Amino acid sequence: MAEESQGSRQRIVAGAADMIRRRGLAATSVRELAAHAGTPLGSTYHYFPGGKQQLAAEAVRFAADAVTAVLEKELRAGPVAGLRAFLAWWRRTLVDSDYRAGCPVLAVAVEEPPADGTPQALAAAAEAFAVWEDVLARALRAHGTDAAEAAQSATLVVAAVEGAVALCRARRDTAPLDAVAARLEALLAR
Repeated sequence: MAEESQGSRQRIVAGAADMIRRRGLAATSVRELAAHAGTPLGSTYHYFPGGKQQLAAEAVRFAADAVTAVLEKELRAGPVAGLRAFLAWWRRTLVDSDYRAGCPVLAVAVEEPPADGTPQALAAAAEAFAVWEDVLARALRAHGTDAAEAAQSATLVVAAVEGAVALCRARRDTAPLDAVAARLEALLAR
C-alpha cells in the first residue's frame, strides 16, 4: 500500500513538472495537475497539504534532480563533451515536444511570486540553478580551470542554456541553442 501511495505521489509530482514546463505555474491549477497525473483531486491535497506552492516546489526539485543527473553523467567525459551531450538532450526535449516543453525551473523563476506567503517554488528554482552551477564549476575545476573563472563560466552556461531554450520555444527552432552551443564550447575549450 505504501509503495502504491508513493507511486501516486510521484505521478503527481512528475505530472506537475511536465505541466509547468509546458504552461508555466500560474496557468496551471491544482485540479488540472491532478487530472494530468490521473489522480483524484483529494489525493493531491492529501500528499501536498501546502497546496500549489508545495507541489510546484517538489515538481521543480524533481525536474532539477533529473537535469542534475544528466549533467553529472555527461560531464564525466569532460566539460566540452558534457556540454555537447547536455545541449543535445535539450535539443531532443524541444524537438520531441514540438517546442512545447521548456524548463519548469525557469518557468517558475520568471513568474511573479505569490503574494500569499512563502514562494516555495521560487526558492526551489534558485536552489536548482545553484546546484547546476556547482556541478558545472566542479567539472571545470577538475579540468584545470581557476575556481573564480569556473564559477563565472558555470553561471554563464546555465544562464545561456536556459535563455536559449526559451528562445527556441519562441522561435520554434533550435538555431538559438546551436548558436549558444558554439560559443559556449569555444569558451569551455580554452
